[in-house]
Formats: sequence, structure tokens, C-alpha cells
Amino acid sequence: MGRFGVIDDGDHILVGLSGGKDSLLLLELLAKRSRIIKPRFTVEAIHVRMANVKYETSTEYLESFCTSLGVKLHVVTTSFDETIPTHKPKCFLCSWHRRKQMFNLAQQLGCNKIALGHHNDDIIHTALMNTIFQGHFSTMPVVLHMRKMPITIIRPLCYCEEKDIREYAIEAGYQKQVKLCPYETDSHRTTIRNLYAQIEQMAPEARYSIWNALEAEGKLVEN
Repeated sequence: MGRFGVIDDGDHILVGLSGGKDSLLLLELLAKRSRIIKPRFTVEAIHVRMANVKYETSTEYLESFCTSLGVKLHVVTTSFDETIPTHKPKCFLCSWHRRKQMFNLAQQLGCNKIALGHHNDDIIHTALMNTIFQGHFSTMPVVLHMRKMPITIIRPLCYCEEKDIREYAIEAGYQKQVKLCPYETDSHRTTIRNLYAQIEQMAPEARYSIWNALEAEGKLVEN
């Protein structure tokens, strides 16, 4: 909040709640932070189910989790037509359709921001993936102002390392997802995660070097 100004007074934030440890932590932190007087903001959550992708979280658990935090949960089901020929991988199609539902609901509710649970490792890995496979130095910004709609995407967990989130999730007793995505290991992201582990063994400060480079190049805030 201090460095990137992800939250302002009067914000109405919709949190993407997949049911994984990252999104659960994000919702918990934002819900608790919203009780502090300044800045004053409201939080709601959306859980998008994909009818044709076996990726499942207990809706009952998510409902009880949100209720305990005083957050309203919206559950939406969508899908995409797998018979239409496309060069896009299923991960891209699933993500695109889930994001579409988030944007639609955010506009219906009058939300001005959508919060996603990407953490520091996600941002670092994306920078490496884009550099190696796409040929450009970029990543998922901490703050992204959408050009076609009055919505800003924020990633409040940008400074949180995955290992710390994993440890907290165990201590807090977060319930694990019923079924993980069957395609989550069939992507460049898994390859990059393994590569980055090797890079950190060679250069333990690599995380901070890559982050500082992203910040110096203005890649963490996109207008």
C-alpha cells in the first residue's frame, strides 16, 4: 500500500477467490485490513467454476471462510467450447474466461478494483518466462489500469514469497482444494519454476535483482 498505492479511500474491491492458499490469504488480509479506519474500502469475492475443467474447491468451505470474514461471496459457473479449433492452450482459455466473469461481475457491482493473489514468486517467474519465451522483459504488474473499462487490477501480495504463504496456510488450517487443475504442470511456468530454483542456488540474491530491474524499467505499474 505504501509503495504502490494499491488501495485508496472509497475503493470497492472484488477479490478473485480460486480456493488456493494465495487467494485465501489475500482475501483474509484485505478483509481484516478493511476494518481499519483508513483507507476505508469494501471487499467482495468471486469464485469462478469452470464446467469443463476438473479444477474444484469446496464451495461450502469458501462460503464459510467468507462468512467468517464478513465478506459476500459470488459463485459463477462458466465454460469454453473445446470443439472450436484454436492454437491457444487450455490454460489460456480457462484463464481468459474466468477473467471475463470477474470483469463482468466487477462492473455489475460497481467495483473499481479487482485483486488477484499473485505473489512475489509469480511475478519473478513471469518476468523470466516472458524474457525467455516471448522475447520481452515484462511481467504481471502490481497495478494495472485497464484501458477499456474503469477498473484497476491490483496484486497486493506482490512482496509475499510463496514459501511464507505456504507456511501460513498450514498454520491457519486452510482447507486444500478438492481437485487441482489437471493442466497446471503442462506449461512453461513449471519449467521456469524449476529453472528459477537453480538460479537461486547459483545467486541467492537473484529475486531482488530481478525485482529491482523490473521496478527500474517501470514494469510494475502499467497505466
